[in-house]
Amino acid sequence: MGPIRGMLADAGVTEQQWRVLRVLDEEGPLDPTSIADRAVLLLPSLTRILQKLEEKGYVTRRRDEHDRRRQVIEATDTGRAIIAENMETSRRILTEMKAKLGEEKHEQLIALLGELTELDV
Repeated sequence: MGPIRGMLADAGVTEQQWRVLRVLDEEGPLDPTSIADRAVLLLPSLTRILQKLEEKGYVTRRRDEHDRRRQVIEATDTGRAIIAENMETSRRILTEMKAKLGEEKHEQLIALLGELTELDV
């Protein structure tokens, strides 16, 4: 994670904030529970992360039109720009890591991480 942390520090976001912004960038507006599931975060942690992202102007909150009890979170143009500005660096870092690890071990790691996220702990 060292190279990724350096990139994120330069971008001014934490690993968790990056994951939330990536989810919103890829999936569009979502409710907090869906974001937590997709970003592999606990809901109480996500609440704090969303507060920080909102303070930075990277996300907005609004009431769900169909269920006024629920919130919908959306990345702002500024939040999406953080992702766009750092995506090439992120891909380069991940490509380098994959090359160092080797194709077979990389695929094995991805499969194991997938299993880990599916565990109900």
